[in-house]
Amino acid sequence: MKSICVIPARYSSTRLPGKPLREICGVPMICRVWERASRAKSVSEVIVATDDERILAAVENYGGRAMMTRADHKTGTDRLAEVAEKFPDAEVIVNVQGDEPLIEPALIDELIAQFADKNLHMATVATELKEPSEMKNPNNVKVVLDRNNDALYFSRSLIPYPRNEGKSKTFKHIGIYAYRREFLLAYAKMDSTPLEQSESLEQLRALENGYKIRVIISANQFVGVDTEEDLKLVNDFFREHKSAI
Repeated sequence: MKSICVIPARYSSTRLPGKPLREICGVPMICRVWERASRAKSVSEVIVATDDERILAAVENYGGRAMMTRADHKTGTDRLAEVAEKFPDAEVIVNVQGDEPLIEPALIDELIAQFADKNLHMATVATELKEPSEMKNPNNVKVVLDRNNDALYFSRSLIPYPRNEGKSKTFKHIGIYAYRREFLLAYAKMDSTPLEQSESLEQLRALENGYKIRVIISANQFVGVDTEEDLKLVNDFFREHKSAI
């Protein structure tokens, strides 16, 4: 089963301008993400998909592979699908965010392994939330699961509502996805759906159209870089754990 990993990367960022090229211990962040993803054993290629020549040059100068994509894509899924169209022999496409420099390579392998289930179209990741402030934060997308670890719903609200304390766990969705290629190409062409528009969560489009999303529960540390404070935190982590990452 051939699998490729695609890392969408746009230069513009409201909270952290030029985010993909901000340095982590002297290396552009997008290159750190590419390097980590390249350690996954199940992917044949790792490609940065960008609409900016500066990002393309940074990745190629680092020894990575990058592809220019259209600048008018509305979502990262659209950019992902453009790359997937160029790899007809790939069965699984993994989408790693360009601001996740601590992505665990083994997690990518675990996502791909889910597709031994021939009926699976899409898979993603969640981690348990324990702090009440994190549970209430609408920037932390929550997911509720059935007994097979398939997603029932994603929301920015606290779900499930803890009317009876301690009866269920709260899980935060992590924006790492894997798709069967044929589904990804069809999914990118589906019309936006009411729940997707209400919550501003693209993955709800799949659920509203009746597709299952498998969810892996991970205890890994996830530090997405959205602010100067996040960038400092990741730089500190890389300095302290240089031999382990």
